[in-house]
Amino acid sequence: MIRTVARIRVISDNDYSGDPDGLWQLAHLLLSPDADVRLVIGSHLREGDPFDPSGRSADNAARKAREMAAACGRDGIRIVAGSNAALPAEGSAVRGDAVAAIVEEAMRDDPRPLYVACGGGLTEIASAWLAEPRIAQRLTVVWIGGPEYPGGLVPPGAMPVEYNTLIDPAAARVVFNDSDLPLWQVPRDAYRQALVSMRDLEYRVRPLGPLGELLVDSLEQTRDMMRGHGLDPGGTYILGDNPLVLLTALQSGFEPDPCSSQSFRRPRPRVRDDGTFDFDGAGPEVRVFTRLDVPLMMADLVALLAGH
Repeated sequence: MIRTVARIRVISDNDYSGDPDGLWQLAHLLLSPDADVRLVIGSHLREGDPFDPSGRSADNAARKAREMAAACGRDGIRIVAGSNAALPAEGSAVRGDAVAAIVEEAMRDDPRPLYVACGGGLTEIASAWLAEPRIAQRLTVVWIGGPEYPGGLVPPGAMPVEYNTLIDPAAARVVFNDSDLPLWQVPRDAYRQALVSMRDLEYRVRPLGPLGELLVDSLEQTRDMMRGHGLDPGGTYILGDNPLVLLTALQSGFEPDPCSSQSFRRPRPRVRDDGTFDFDGAGPEVRVFTRLDVPLMMADLVALLAGH
């Protein structure tokens, strides 16, 4: 038996009613003995998103997170819905239980580092910083989002504004342009590296009980949706949110750090009004991950599912 303790705290903030990669990330995180999950926030999608055009996507995300927590045997986790809409304007915070809970956890005395793991928009963490700027000295934001940095290759047919940035460009401007929040970023060309084989998931994950079947089925439902829109999903899927677990829970024992993934530090770019990035920015540093240890990430996920 491998004995580990929860040496970090995590707040998971994700659009769980959208792309099911968020549900895979949540399952991985909730099963990990290395992370003390203090709070799960169901965040909103952009208006009219085909994954959930209901206008209540944050409420639906919280509901789906509760269902996943139950499937993982973690019913006691605190789960709240964030705002169902983006910031009304840059500098204008949304209010609610999710924002208050972030501030509460950040200001609580605990020697373990706190990571706010964001797999969608940045509405809640931007609002929390606007409400209480002192949280910047007490946590690190890890965000899946943003475009390729200079030298990175843009994928064919990519959206001009990266998907997670487009959810709430005003919130991205608060975090990148205004805040002093410590920031780790996994941009589009990095999170797309979390490409997995559907055949491998059928072989290794589906047989692992009801949870394994639930997770694989969630991807197949999305692949059917893609086919309905005339898209060929092929034999792969991008589990683009699971790097949030890789970079937080799966750090080294000596001199703790996500040292198996490559990164660099540079002044963070500025986010323009239209959601594109100006890389001539000179703000506080951002740590940008360029190469992810996907084999470690998937091996840990499969082992945890098998143990569950």
